[in-house]
Amino acid sequence: MTDLQLSLFGIGGTLVVGLFAYNRWQEYKARKTVDTAFGDGDDDVLLKADQAEVRQEPSLDEPAEQQPVRQKKSEQTADVSSHNADTVTADDVRGTETGEDSSEETDAIPVAKPVGKKDLPVDELIDCVVPLEFDHPVKGEKILQELHELRYVGKKPVHFIGITADGDKDLISVAHAYTTVLAGIRTVSRSGPLNELEYSEFVMKLRAAADNLGAHPDVPDMTRIINNARELQQFVAEHDAQLSVNVVTTGAPWALHTLLAALEKMGFDQRPDGRLMMPDGDGGSLFTLSLNTEVSDTQTVKLTLLLDVPCVAPARDAFGAMTACAKSLAARLNGVVVDDGHHRIPDSSLEEIAQQVQEFYAAMEEAQIPAGSPRALRLFS
Repeated sequence: MTDLQLSLFGIGGTLVVGLFAYNRWQEYKARKTVDTAFGDGDDDVLLKADQAEVRQEPSLDEPAEQQPVRQKKSEQTADVSSHNADTVTADDVRGTETGEDSSEETDAIPVAKPVGKKDLPVDELIDCVVPLEFDHPVKGEKILQELHELRYVGKKPVHFIGITADGDKDLISVAHAYTTVLAGIRTVSRSGPLNELEYSEFVMKLRAAADNLGAHPDVPDMTRIINNARELQQFVAEHDAQLSVNVVTTGAPWALHTLLAALEKMGFDQRPDGRLMMPDGDGGSLFTLSLNTEVSDTQTVKLTLLLDVPCVAPARDAFGAMTACAKSLAARLNGVVVDDGHHRIPDSSLEEIAQQVQEFYAAMEEAQIPAGSPRALRLFS
């Protein structure tokens, strides 16, 4: 082997060792960034699980500069936060009370509970409802057997409730007999409004079931139902809105293993699709967080927080909680809050955006589809 070959081998070996050392150094810096941000120091109020936590509402009293953008879920989502960081508690990123003292301790997120009639899966506002009346009460077991396979027409879900001789409405049970069954097919879904073919198929299958049960169906006018479905679809399209903010690193990438552990301590639950959900305290989602990674990735440089506006009740102040969480993450991780174009979002936009979100909620309330209600969740989830 010549001196030239030995020299080349030596240079190549040096480059390999140098590249390996550089990669290990980058991994070390990524872990160090997250470890430092979410360390167990005495001043870390987000991760003190053993201490009593005090709720503080995120501040929205800063001047407004930037307008939010509302768009459909099928389009680019709107960016609605800022880069300045405030100190928040673990409860702040789960949800906040409105109109209450921020220092008051509480064990759960306040939820606006509906008062009144039971929530049932057949809704005259969003369903095409067909009553099936019996001459004599029919056992629930027989009804369920007959209607068992009629669960969908196309992609539109079909539900049934029963009315007893006493006038009580409820899900059909084998333990009761019913004088009337209300069959409802959703008039709007992600695939679009109920159309003439779907309506005809629904009525045809329902008439066959009614004949077998000895029921008398009261079928509504198809033209009226189709027109109502198109109007409701227009409303859904106009209010199918999401708001998002991004937190991007200004230094080394963040190590996923350490970052995930820290986010879970903050209260996030990881979903099967890789996104993390901030629970609303009542079995639902307040907002979600995406790591923007592939399966093989070990690091990330961007976090995306996303609020599904019509699916969260106004009382939870999900917008305030999401922006407070984004600002806290940016401060801890040496990052900045940006829009989808990676432009910084100023704090001055928060107050105006919050007002627009309230106007959005008011429009949904006026349409009798309050944000976060069972009716809204059926239409927008």
